[in-house]
Amino acid sequence: MHIVNVALHEIFQALSDPYRIRIIRLMLESKSELCLCELSDALEEPEYKLSRHVKILKNSGLIDSVREGKWIYHSLVTDEKYLKLLHKAVSVFPDSANQLARDFARFQKRLNIREAGRCRQPSRVIDEKQKVRR
Repeated sequence: MHIVNVALHEIFQALSDPYRIRIIRLMLESKSELCLCELSDALEEPEYKLSRHVKILKNSGLIDSVREGKWIYHSLVTDEKYLKLLHKAVSVFPDSANQLARDFARFQKRLNIREAGRCRQPSRVIDEKQKVRR
């Protein structure tokens, strides 16, 4: 379930961060539900960092989430005309730093390890705090 009555400025605030744009672009590319660990591996960022961004996107009504056991899958909300227009705008912006191409390459590798079309593997990204402890 997504929030229908979201102020326009909240949507644009949600889209004002590069990580959130990258998350939206990956979701547009995948056309399926994604878990946080898949996003983490694709963006090479720890899950705790991306979790905050996913929450902002969800609160703005741009994405929705569904729980399957211990896994939570996130997907784009597409049932509003203005959201389809926003998705189109986000998807056509140029990738001047070639960042999205690198994200997509890592993302495709990550999707290839799905089991029965679903994520069943934890993220391989380890944040700096965890590296120090090991």
